[in-house]
Amino acid sequence: MTQAQPSSPGGGANRAAPPASGTGRPLARRLQARFFRAANVPMRAVLGLPFPTPLGGRLMLARIVGRKTGRVYRQPLSYVRDGDVLLTPGGGKWKLNLRDDRPVTLRLRGRDVAARPEVVRDPDEIGRLFALMADRNPAVLRFAGIGDADGRPDPEKLANAIRFGFTIVRWHLNP
Repeated sequence: MTQAQPSSPGGGANRAAPPASGTGRPLARRLQARFFRAANVPMRAVLGLPFPTPLGGRLMLARIVGRKTGRVYRQPLSYVRDGDVLLTPGGGKWKLNLRDDRPVTLRLRGRDVAARPEVVRDPDEIGRLFALMADRNPAVLRFAGIGDADGRPDPEKLANAIRFGFTIVRWHLNP
């Protein structure tokens, strides 16, 4: 469910919400982050089951090892399939623990699969991939707060989100 944790003001429904002092994040984004922290607890249990669930069509559970502490994190993430890779919006801090040379275990539809993460930082490629994701799963626009009134990615909001660290993670399965 971390589909919607861009660490950016990203725009969204509450454009007029002022950022908190020193955070650069509007109130709507901070409230959304709190919501997902709470919602992720039961999501970990459901997504960790050894059989497919209805949620598994768009959500997966990533087992990520902390880069400094070695602590294991189980992070629910939304995904969109693009051929042999999975695409995930990378707006939360969890992406800071990813390394291109360190495979991650994903619980995908009740099965563990190995995947090599590739953090996409090129703004043009992020824009292309985000548009593809939004086409296949329109809810990604709402959760990421980067959609326009017509349900398409808003280039200005996306550019702002990228300035604040928004990325796309491309998961290469069975590295």
